[in-house]
Amino acid sequence: MRVSRVIALLSCTAALAATTACSGATVPQAGAGAGGPGAAVTPLSPPARGPLDSFTWSLYAEPYTLDYALAYDYPPNTVLANVCEQLFRVTPDLRIEPGLALKYTRPDPRTLVYTLRPGVRFHDGTTMTADDVVASLKRHTDPETGSPWGSVFKNVDAIEKTGPLEVTLRLGKPDILLNELMAASPGTVESAAFLAEAGKDYGTPKGGVNCTGPYALDSWSQGSAITLRKHDAYWDPKLSPKSRAVKFTFIEDVAARTNAFRSGTADGGYMVPASSLGQLRAGGRGTVLFGPNTAASNLAVLDFRGPLRDLRVRRALSLALDRKNIIKAAAGGVGVPAKAPAARGAWALAPERTAALFDTLPEPVYDIEAAKKLVQEAGVTGRTVTIATSTLSPEISVVANAVQAAGRRIGLDVQLKSVAPEAYSNIFVDPSARAGLDLVITNGYDNTPDPLEFYQYLRTGDFGNYGRWSNAEFDVAFDRANAEPDPAARAERTAELQRIAMAELPIIPVYEAPYSVFLGERITGAPTGIAQLYYPWAATIGAAKR
Repeated sequence: MRVSRVIALLSCTAALAATTACSGATVPQAGAGAGGPGAAVTPLSPPARGPLDSFTWSLYAEPYTLDYALAYDYPPNTVLANVCEQLFRVTPDLRIEPGLALKYTRPDPRTLVYTLRPGVRFHDGTTMTADDVVASLKRHTDPETGSPWGSVFKNVDAIEKTGPLEVTLRLGKPDILLNELMAASPGTVESAAFLAEAGKDYGTPKGGVNCTGPYALDSWSQGSAITLRKHDAYWDPKLSPKSRAVKFTFIEDVAARTNAFRSGTADGGYMVPASSLGQLRAGGRGTVLFGPNTAASNLAVLDFRGPLRDLRVRRALSLALDRKNIIKAAAGGVGVPAKAPAARGAWALAPERTAALFDTLPEPVYDIEAAKKLVQEAGVTGRTVTIATSTLSPEISVVANAVQAAGRRIGLDVQLKSVAPEAYSNIFVDPSARAGLDLVITNGYDNTPDPLEFYQYLRTGDFGNYGRWSNAEFDVAFDRANAEPDPAARAERTAELQRIAMAELPIIPVYEAPYSVFLGERITGAPTGIAQLYYPWAATIGAAKR
């Protein structure tokens, strides 16, 4: 649950099975997690028809780091997906497949053994070994690193090299999510020697990175651009890059970013500004595609000591949100009201249970009078509630203004605190940045296709539990779910977490929308969905014409 925490999913029918590929089939949006009028979801754009020398990709903000252990938002992960790799890989159709690990075994519920892929070369030409994996994983557990992923390793007692190409994790208690998250940042592998040499400069413009992905970091001109070059010794021929180079530019202003797409200055970009969808779809200079997304736009409570400490006030604010109009203004009408904080698309590992466990949830209710009554009963009429807003994206401003209007209609004095784009991201990694705030707008997503991942961030003491909410019943239910290896049975237990979260509202669901990507006339081949955060999406982009 970061600015954007967040992999939503609709399948070739309703929910895409974690073991079934869609082969680029277009999926009409329907029901919860849908895209709304005029939107269709497809995991892949049409395949590339030829190679490229280079292409330019637009990010809505400059990455604050390229250190995999600190990357906790869209811009850094969008770049790193092509440079660094994990033990497992999340595919565009949201399956989990082998990556740098050929396989894993679980000899008992508290032991995970990973067999590594031989012959994998880092960008400097050295060969990956178990020592690199051990060093890379251990960085998350080192307080000096300050990794937001540290809590993922909460149950890990030891990370050991048990063979030249074998790494063993010994756990204090069973932890299914830990293994699944080896497909995300926690499972990233970097050269141990490079980490030692770079020291505190690692992941910065000065220190760089040295991973195993299909692209290597060529240059980072801070404030201007990041350039990647093809890694000729890449191990996976299926993902050998079709372009020799990729240039990332950073454009925070929505109008300027839209103009870059329309003029061809930028060949493409993910997370297309909702306010620009109409222009870009009608402009004739490229294509807007919608992809699988586990993200939901939510309101995360940051302070349980003020008015929002009272559940009646949280319920009142939820009742006062005019979600349908928010979707029109914030998402260009492409979306649906969110039924729960974890999106429908997150229910991918056991899609046969989605209808019973998610689709049957009630639709959000819009009732101003009932909300007013709850505020009065709580005795907080006229009390101040502060929400962060930012120019980071127009959607943030739209939702923040809607929350302010809703709050004032029911007797709350909702104040907007404007935060610079880079400072807004800090809210999700630096507790001190949350001072004076009651609410923040998040785009909560899963890194893996399992809804349990989202709910881990509501555990007592978790790094992603921004408001320090604590519920003993929730914590016990989470441990039960996280010890269940069968996906269907785990989905049932995750539904209990969903029930508690909806009853207590530490996070107020707002809306769901599909992922978006713009591809200019020159290029094609990109995955369209949120899997791009960990899948080497740039490798499949090539020329649209022969």
